[in-house]
Amino acid sequence: MTSYSMIKVGNDYVVQANDKCILKVGSRRRAAQLISDATDMLNALAVVESPNTVPETPSPAREAPELP
Repeated sequence: MTSYSMIKVGNDYVVQANDKCILKVGSRRRAAQLISDATDMLNALAVVESPNTVPETPSPAREAPELP
């Protein structure tokens, strides 16, 4: 899971993901909203599971055709 945070740099706020700076914005409220949106999207992805497209058991082996 990605850890989001924000730090103040001068008059701006820098949004960080896992201690890596990813975005600079001028408003603390906007930085907090971006962190909230990113967290919500990641949580939504964690809930959705992809369907199992690979069968549990392998299909039977094909027989070689008989040659005349």
